[in-house]
Amino acid sequence: MASTWTRQHILSLADWTAAEYESLLQTASSFREVLSRRTKKVPALQGQVVTNLFFEPSTRTRSSFELAAKRLSADVLNFAPGSSSLTKGETILDTAKTYLAMGTDIFVIRHQQAGVCHAIADEMDRLQSGVSILNAGDGQHEHPSQALLDLFTLCCLLDDENPRLELLQGKKIAIVGDILHSRVARSNIWSLTAAGADVHLVGPPTLLPQLFAGLANSSHRGQLFLHWKLEPAIQDADFVMTLRLQRERMTNHLLPSLREYHLRYGITRERLKLCQPFVKVLHPGPVNRGVEISSDLMDDPVVSLISQQVTSGVAVRMALLYLIGTLKAEV
Repeated sequence: MASTWTRQHILSLADWTAAEYESLLQTASSFREVLSRRTKKVPALQGQVVTNLFFEPSTRTRSSFELAAKRLSADVLNFAPGSSSLTKGETILDTAKTYLAMGTDIFVIRHQQAGVCHAIADEMDRLQSGVSILNAGDGQHEHPSQALLDLFTLCCLLDDENPRLELLQGKKIAIVGDILHSRVARSNIWSLTAAGADVHLVGPPTLLPQLFAGLANSSHRGQLFLHWKLEPAIQDADFVMTLRLQRERMTNHLLPSLREYHLRYGITRERLKLCQPFVKVLHPGPVNRGVEISSDLMDDPVVSLISQQVTSGVAVRMALLYLIGTLKAEV
């Protein structure tokens, strides 16, 4: 599949084609098989350098990308902002150029401000460096790899041997919670509607403004719906994705209390009775137990796909690094 891949940077899913999604799913499926072997390492990116530039805290995403790069035999550099020259006044672009001079081939970047990944990609292109940029989450913009691992998790659940987009055609997927601040929700809107799923966003009006209706893409097969009450959003849903309340981003008193939020929008076993009988629950993590989702539901392996999402993350991020890394090797 890598021979048909032409995308150098992965910054957003807004303009991904169906063929690109299928390439990602098939490549990730191959690497999932690799990860099930006794020897889990392949030499696909041997000799290449992957640099993780994470300017904000992360457990799952950073560790997942680091493990994915090492499984592909790449050399990995990890950036720590607190002990870097940023504290001495160095700019972000100069930091990136420093790592470029060390031989970086792929940057994996997370930043609290939207647009930083694009700015670094533009600078790398201006320098004709050939380096690829992979957005690991930028502000309230997007988080492509999280949406792709969610997509892969769902497709594998529906057909473990051959995960593909068409499996989600006509499925109802509810995304519940802090939509306003969620880069995960934005990326999932693009990927899930591209697959033909109908996506129902639901949350308090303060966390789900009407402007999200404008994210619908007329070229996608799935539709986008907005709700401010939970019940119609999850009625007959096949999957429910609940999002973390990002308390570090909410400084304008957008909620009366966490208790009030759970009473109105928290996902519980009782509320799941409104959904399809075999409904599954997802969460990108980290989870505020007892707020977005009840603790017993989160730990229920029959209903919760949270562990599968984490496992899928390594295979999907291997696929992303492999696809852009192989493209670089061919140039």
